Amino acid sequence: MEAKPANPWVEAVRLTTPGAWLEFAEALYRQHDLALGQIATTAHDEALYLILHTLQLPMDSDEGVLAKTLTGAQREALTTVFRRRVVDHTPAAYLTREAWLNEERFYVDERVLIPRSYFLEIIPGQLDELLPDPAKVTRVVDVCTGSGCLAILLAKHFPQARVDAVDLSTDALAVAQINVESHKLTRRVTLHASDVFDAVPPAQYDVILSNPPYEPSAHCDALPTEFKREPRLALDGGGDGLDIIRKLLRQSRTRLKPHGIVLLEVGGLGAAMDREFAALEPQWLETEDESNCVCLIRGAALKTWRG
Repeated sequence: MEAKPANPWVEAVRLTTPGAWLEFAEALYRQHDLALGQIATTAHDEALYLILHTLQLPMDSDEGVLAKTLTGAQREALTTVFRRRVVDHTPAAYLTREAWLNEERFYVDERVLIPRSYFLEIIPGQLDELLPDPAKVTRVVDVCTGSGCLAILLAKHFPQARVDAVDLSTDALAVAQINVESHKLTRRVTLHASDVFDAVPPAQYDVILSNPPYEPSAHCDALPTEFKREPRLALDGGGDGLDIIRKLLRQSRTRLKPHGIVLLEVGGLGAAMDREFAALEPQWLETEDESNCVCLIRGAALKTWRG
């Protein structure tokens, strides 16, 4: 009679070091075809992050920590975390309730998209070079702010500027409020519940920045389970992915200062943007992985656009 395969979770609680857990977790990631890309791009990096967080160890711990002997309670805690990650396909950031961007920690939960953006390369790396005089920036806005992370990074980059953070989801804005308060920016960052600029009081901006929902609806239907756990409202950009982008650009015509800029992250829609918005002369900013999916549109082009 053929023996039944061992229950991996029974075996797991017998693993006595973080290093053994890391090896075990990486094997599980492969066996269960877990989707990556929300906080890390490799099983090793994500599993190590979950182990260190669960054990309340510093993220910059050296390799010696992997040989540490675990207590029974620690092994049970790791079992619980990895069962949720592997069996339930719960995204890692929803397990830890945090995301890290440019060494800044942000609170996240199931009410918001897990923050990940090429704007981390633009702020602060390229942003000042795109403006005529960064020191004179007084008003900026993050449209589709989600957890509020990009609005907060903008506020820290432009310490003299007022920042508006806009989102249609009141659930997302509740998370953004947590982050604005934790970063002590309540006096400078104002949250608005609005469909793009519909309910935002009139203002003229030096920078309009957005990482909007840009996935075509059919792509959202085919996403892995981990990505389907994120709010669809934050991902679905309509049939061709451009619904929110079209509205944002039209409304930006009256919201942007003459020498202001619009910055949009658009994923794989570069060719579609170039076709539909050719008159706006979108400029594509270079990123480390050469995806170059952030575009710049200048106020002068928007002013004469008849789209």
